[in-house]
Amino acid sequence: MNSTPHNPAAAGPGPDARFEAALRQGRFEIQKCADCGGHVFYPRYLCPHCGSVRLVAERASGKGVVYSTSVVRRRPDRGGDFNVCLVDLAEGPRMMSRVVGMPPDKVAIGMAVRAKVSEIDGVPAVVFEQG
Repeated sequence: MNSTPHNPAAAGPGPDARFEAALRQGRFEIQKCADCGGHVFYPRYLCPHCGSVRLVAERASGKGVVYSTSVVRRRPDRGGDFNVCLVDLAEGPRMMSRVVGMPPDKVAIGMAVRAKVSEIDGVPAVVFEQG
């Protein structure tokens, strides 16, 4: 029996760094457990479904549905209003993001959305558009 504990962090860059590197290349990836098949978002070392360390990144379908939405009010000289929403991804996980390309108060619960990689304040991020 091997008494040395498995340390996933010793394998190289962490899951956040790999996720961010994919975003910089224009790809939205989520993790899938090689043992139970569950999808995982946000990037992690361990599967929250079964505890496995065998999480592999795969390209997300980009399809989702708005679960909840809220409008953040800002003065126009500070960038104006925007929305913050929770999106249920087709693969199962729920993530926080924004819906862009429409007035923030027109984003509706149950609306179909599609992911795209965009820059927010110079940092690549996953945002959604209607559709």
